[in-house]
Amino acid sequence: MRKLLLYIIIFTTGLIFLARLFYLQIIDDSLAVRSQDNAIEVVYDYPQRGYISDRNGKLMVSNQPSYDVMAIPRNLKPFDTTEFCKILSIEPEELGRRLDKAKIYSPILPSVIIPQLTKAEYAYLQEKMRKYEGFYIQKRSLRDYQVDHSANVLGYIAQVNQKKVNEDPYYISGDLIGRSGVEKVYEELLRGEKGVKYIQKDRFNRDIGPYKDGIYDTLPTKGKDISITIDAELQAYGEKLMKNKRGGIVAIEPESGEILSLVTAPTYDPALLVGRKRSPNYTRLYYDSIAQPLYDRGLLAEYPPGSPFKTLTGLIALQEGVIDTDDRFSCNNGYHYGARRPLGCHSHPSPLNLVPGIAHSCNSYFAQVYRKTIEKYPTPQEGMDTWNKHLQSFGLGQFMGNDLSTGRPGKIPDADYYNRIYNYPTYKWYSTATISNAIGQGEILMTPIQLANMTATIANRGWYYTPHILKKVDGDPIKEEKFTVKNKTTIDREHFDPVVEGMHEVYKSGTARSLQIPGIEIAGKTGTAENFTKIDGKRTQLTDHSIFVAFAPVDNPKIAIAVFVENGYWGSRYAGRIASLIVEKYIKKEITRTDMEDWILNHSLEEEYAKPLSGEPFIINR
Repeated sequence: MRKLLLYIIIFTTGLIFLARLFYLQIIDDSLAVRSQDNAIEVVYDYPQRGYISDRNGKLMVSNQPSYDVMAIPRNLKPFDTTEFCKILSIEPEELGRRLDKAKIYSPILPSVIIPQLTKAEYAYLQEKMRKYEGFYIQKRSLRDYQVDHSANVLGYIAQVNQKKVNEDPYYISGDLIGRSGVEKVYEELLRGEKGVKYIQKDRFNRDIGPYKDGIYDTLPTKGKDISITIDAELQAYGEKLMKNKRGGIVAIEPESGEILSLVTAPTYDPALLVGRKRSPNYTRLYYDSIAQPLYDRGLLAEYPPGSPFKTLTGLIALQEGVIDTDDRFSCNNGYHYGARRPLGCHSHPSPLNLVPGIAHSCNSYFAQVYRKTIEKYPTPQEGMDTWNKHLQSFGLGQFMGNDLSTGRPGKIPDADYYNRIYNYPTYKWYSTATISNAIGQGEILMTPIQLANMTATIANRGWYYTPHILKKVDGDPIKEEKFTVKNKTTIDREHFDPVVEGMHEVYKSGTARSLQIPGIEIAGKTGTAENFTKIDGKRTQLTDHSIFVAFAPVDNPKIAIAVFVENGYWGSRYAGRIASLIVEKYIKKEITRTDMEDWILNHSLEEEYAKPLSGEPFIINR
């Protein structure tokens, strides 16, 4: 019986091998191309990359032809390097280095030797290519920017690195890939599919036509055209207002979560990263460690949110039931507690309740409200974790799950954080140790996009869609669940109305009353955040940051915005003016507050940014 079983196993195994051999040799002959690679040349036909348009159909990115000089090391014959290098403006040593690199990559596969020829170079070289056996010209598409703004949004394409080639079989050396922005996030939509041609060679390495009459050849498939949520006109205007300033602007449509504008300043013309000058231009931008034009401040910069955070302090207190809208608190130019330095405040009517507390941005009011929230619970740890969970429901202290190519989570401290800081239980801590959180200082950090989303959530009275930048693919609206499902906060809707009223009063009678826009009812909140850095090893206070959030119209919000201007003095000075102008531009499509526009366009903060290097004194208020 055992002997019979052994025969059966041997017979079955042999049958399987024979069947597989028959299939490979007789039925499926697609592998014949690989087995005859000495006689077959694989030529790729690169597709057109998908176009990018804004939300209104304005074309932002198209394509232009590009020509790369390719080489297959095994096929190279001796050639006149002097003439070749002169045509292509390259040093012989550099040409030799690139050819050696190509040989290391693969002697039988093509490598890019000279990327992105100009049309004149291509026309001249094409006539002489017969003299350079083993070289050929590969046509590709480069990006052709129809706008001179939105570089941080659109991103750029560059040659794929070896790591990606090893990870993804789609790419070969010399291919182009999205490296940042929309180009990176939606690379698979935009890139299309390469076509392939198999060219048969004779023993003298001459083309003798398509392999097997081209039955294995494929045509390229153009990349998908996409529409993004950005309003190109609004984006350009935002970048114009931020000239000679540093910071970020993020505007969101509250009812959809679509990002209307995503400005970082300073920025650059996206055309700088196209063509053969891309590399030196990128190097120059990358090593600008002072202005940092490649650093997307709207998504990556984590700042103390300042007074706009007071709206959340009030909402949490209302939800926790520790105050009502009529509770009044006194302010004697600040909040005095224990032996500590008082939490200062400016002059305004006192005592006051929630609505005027927001309108006049009273530090004392919100410090006392914050204490009541934390001290509601038996221990400060329980109070702090409850406070933290409310804030997380606004998308704070975490990555937001958006479709942007980069980002930071910000920081919302919890009880564990303070236990570590104060070495609990060796040393105990209480609500007063964290009182700066009440006014958006202390350990709290937020990015401009988080501030904008917080504002959109208040505009919606307690919910938000995850912010996103993709609107349509080949004309079809996106249907991704994470961008079409409401995220609800832990705060009941009824508590948002008095906070919105307070933000409306900011424009009507409060800290932004000089920024009103005729015909538009706006709700907003000014903010000023202290700004410190180390100079020669010493912690030094710089000019305060200017922060502003707003949404409009109050009863039917179409836009929510956050503006952050580094070293901008106080909220209404720079950020408030910029936010008001962008709201007007989006809703009215024109500017009537030309006085504000002229002021912003004619004021620069470059002198402020130079002070850490020049040694000039900082002016905290003026």
